[in-house]
Amino acid sequence: MNKARPLNGMYHFAYPCRDAEETRHFYEDILGLPLVNCMLSETVPSTGENQPYVHFFFEMGDGSYIAFFDLGGNELPEPSPNTPDWVQHFAIETDSVESVRAMQQRLAEYGVKTTPLVDHGFVRSIYFFDPNGLRLEIAARTEEPGFLAKAASEAHETLETWKKRKLAAAG
Repeated sequence: MNKARPLNGMYHFAYPCRDAEETRHFYEDILGLPLVNCMLSETVPSTGENQPYVHFFFEMGDGSYIAFFDLGGNELPEPSPNTPDWVQHFAIETDSVESVRAMQQRLAEYGVKTTPLVDHGFVRSIYFFDPNGLRLEIAARTEEPGFLAKAASEAHETLETWKKRKLAAAG
């Protein structure tokens, strides 16, 4: 089988926002991600569409970015009508469970509600929403040696089991 060239990693994830300054405050002042680029434009480069906007980027420790578009309408992004709010989320990795707990405390100091610490068996994390309704996860890896290799060896089989279950449920 001819395999595609591997992709190197995430460059950025972009999401709409209601207000650029509100979003900047949350990501830079509360979460501690530096604002590293902000571009004003009148036209969408990929479509040629006439749409004024600002597109701005916050850098994470690994050199990837979370970015936002403010289209100027002061409207919250609408959630997907057919998807529970816990499904779509953006997970940000930190170095330890202690760092997750420290971020949880920091968020509480700013009035941001989080879930209790969740133990997924291979990662421990908290979940919360940004001012735009984007669900975020702060996570620390806790997997035992060999966990990822075992999970990878079982992934296709597990997906096949799910596919069969879904097919059976559809009747």
